[in-house]
Amino acid sequence: MHHGLTIVPHGALDLVSLGALVHRLDPGHIPFRKAHHCAIHVSGGEFNVAANLSDCFGLQTGIVSAMVDYPIGALVSERVKAMGVKPFYKWFEHNVVTGPNLATVYSDRGFGVRAPVVFYNRCNEAAAQLKPGDFDWNKIFSGGVRWFHSGGIFAALSETTAELIIEGMQAARSAGAVVSFDLNFREKLWRISGGQHRAVEVIGRIVENVDVLVGNEEDLQKGLGIAGPEVAGQSKLDPGAFIGMIDRVVRCHPQIKIVATTLREVHTTNRHSWSAVAWINGETHIAPACELDVIDRVGGGDGFAAGFFYGLLTGESAETSVRLGWAHGALLTTFPGDTTMATLEQVKTFAQGGSARIQR
Repeated sequence: MHHGLTIVPHGALDLVSLGALVHRLDPGHIPFRKAHHCAIHVSGGEFNVAANLSDCFGLQTGIVSAMVDYPIGALVSERVKAMGVKPFYKWFEHNVVTGPNLATVYSDRGFGVRAPVVFYNRCNEAAAQLKPGDFDWNKIFSGGVRWFHSGGIFAALSETTAELIIEGMQAARSAGAVVSFDLNFREKLWRISGGQHRAVEVIGRIVENVDVLVGNEEDLQKGLGIAGPEVAGQSKLDPGAFIGMIDRVVRCHPQIKIVATTLREVHTTNRHSWSAVAWINGETHIAPACELDVIDRVGGGDGFAAGFFYGLLTGESAETSVRLGWAHGALLTTFPGDTTMATLEQVKTFAQGGSARIQR
C-alpha cells in the first residue's frame, strides 16, 4: 500500500464525523414558491459520509453533533439511528418558540435547463453553538477510532465550530486516527461568518491537522486561498487543472498525503458527465468517466468521499479506492435525498466497470 497513511487495523469505530445535522425540505421538481408538499431528508455534509459508510459499506460509524429536544430533533435522531450511525449528541433545550433549532435546508431538484435552487434557515442553529469542551473525546474514542472526518460546512457556522473541529482532530490524532476534511466551500455560509478572508485563515488552521483533503478546484482556490491554474481546463472532466494545484497545496501543507475530488460536467440538471481524481502520496489516480442520469445531485460528493474512505479503510489499492468512491457517488445521484440507498454489491459491480444492465 503506497497511500502513506497509517491506518489503525481495529477500533470500535471505523469513522467518526463531526458536523451539523440538518433536515432538508424537498418539493421535488416543483420550485419552492409553487410547492404544496415536500419530502423530508436528513442530511449534513459530515454526517452523510458516516451514514453512507454505515448503511452501504457496513462500517461502524459515529456522528458528533448537536441535538434539540423537539419534534424535529426526534425525527432527525430517528433517521440517524435508521442509518446505523452511533450518536454522540450535546443536547439543547428548545424554548418552543425561537429555538435553538436544527437547521432547515430548502432545495428543489430543478429539471433540465432549470438548475436546483438551495437556500437555508440556520437561524439560532444549535450546532453553531457547539464549542471546544462540549464533548469528551477520550470517552468517544475510548474503544478505538480509525478515521475522523469533518468539513467546511460545519467550520463556517460560527467562531466556535472551527475551534471544535481543531480540538476533535487533535484528539483523534492522539488516538491514532487518520484525519480527513472535506472543504465543501459554501460561499453563502462564509459570507455570513466573515467572508473569504476569514475562511482562508480558519481553514488554514484546520488543515494543519489533516491527512486527507477532499475538495475540487474551486474549493482549493476559495477555501485554501491557492491560486488557480493560468489556463482553465478545456473540460470539467480534465483533471489537469486540479492536479496542477496539488503542488501548491502540499507546499503549504506538507503533512497532507491525499487530495481527492469528484469531476463533474453539468450538461443539464439531469445529465452530468462524472469522474474523480485522487493524488495519493505523489501519484495520481483517475477514475473512468461516465454519463449520469441524475435524479438528485445533492450528496454526490459525500458519496464519493464515503466510497473512497471505505477502500482505504479496508486495504484496497489506491486505484480501487478511487473507483469505489466514483461508483458510489455516481449511484448516489440516482436516489432522492442526500444519503445512500445503494448496496455494496451494486457499488462493487459498477466500480469494476459494470453497466446498467438489469440485475436478474
